Amino acid sequence: MNDLTVALALFGGVVLAGVLAHGAWQARKAGPRRAAEAPRAEPTAAIEPVLDEPTDAGAAVDAGPAPIDARPPRRVHPRLDALIDALAPLTIDAPVSGDLVVAHLPPSRRAGSKPFFVEGLNEASGEWEPPAPGQRYREFQAGVQLANRSGALNEIEYSEFVQKVQAFADGVGASADFPDMLDVVARARELDGFAGGHDAQVAVHLRARSTAWSPGYIQQHASRHGFVPGAVPGRLVLPSADEGAPPMLTLTFDPQAALADDPNQAALRDVTLSFDVPQTDPKAEPFAAWQASAQALSLGMDAAIVDDNGAPLSAAGFEHIGGQLGQLYEALAARDLAAGSPAARRLFS
Repeated sequence: MNDLTVALALFGGVVLAGVLAHGAWQARKAGPRRAAEAPRAEPTAAIEPVLDEPTDAGAAVDAGPAPIDARPPRRVHPRLDALIDALAPLTIDAPVSGDLVVAHLPPSRRAGSKPFFVEGLNEASGEWEPPAPGQRYREFQAGVQLANRSGALNEIEYSEFVQKVQAFADGVGASADFPDMLDVVARARELDGFAGGHDAQVAVHLRARSTAWSPGYIQQHASRHGFVPGAVPGRLVLPSADEGAPPMLTLTFDPQAALADDPNQAALRDVTLSFDVPQTDPKAEPFAAWQASAQALSLGMDAAIVDDNGAPLSAAGFEHIGGQLGQLYEALAARDLAAGSPAARRLFS
């Protein structure tokens, strides 16, 4: 994909969040607002994010900010999918042990920037699964992803996939049947073209009206609406109610401020609130949560809601974005790549 983060000009007035502005952030003479200066009560207008599981969101607030990585993520093994993978069946004359299979799996299951997977047909359960010790398998299949946000699978990456899978096949005594390279590359480019035209991140800026903020002040306000620290500095996330799913929303600011020797003296005047459209299931109402969170945070932090050009975003602007999102969701679903589905999350990654 040449440019998979589509400018939010698609949505009439809001543009794709880019690199945060750094040079214009200056502290006022009184210094940035600190967490201790924040009021104890937020305005009680009915603008809290609307989630499918409100009790879970409340629990996140009550628990206080904690790294999102504190809850060990559930390991979800991607299932091969002919829609987004080039598949190669591997046949064997007799079942083999999972211990033998695991011993011969490629140490790196990437071909360039594309992941690939090997699955075995479990002799006992009859289910396709990642090979595991103690099991027996009577058939295998390998697949390499045709495209992701790094672009389409190319000839070099496909050749690397073939070489690694062929070495695995030789090790377990299997015969591999690889699809034609030209056909695979053509499919990859077509899928990449579709994905490039249907990828979007909806974003808006919250800009301080008066006094600048410290990182702790931002975190304190965000935590009241369910946000917790992400895996990298300067990133807060609103976790999904579904275990193992990507965050519903992200709130980002200058990571250098979060890493400052004295974060209380770091002055921030701009944060970006966004969500990744293809990664997020529309049934969880990420657009409603995004809009409500923007409004709630703007009130609590005395911030203006603006686009990348600094233009205020009105209620009509939000409504227009919602309409355009509906069309994007329909286009993804028509391609069997519904937003938030396992295939969509893999493709748009």
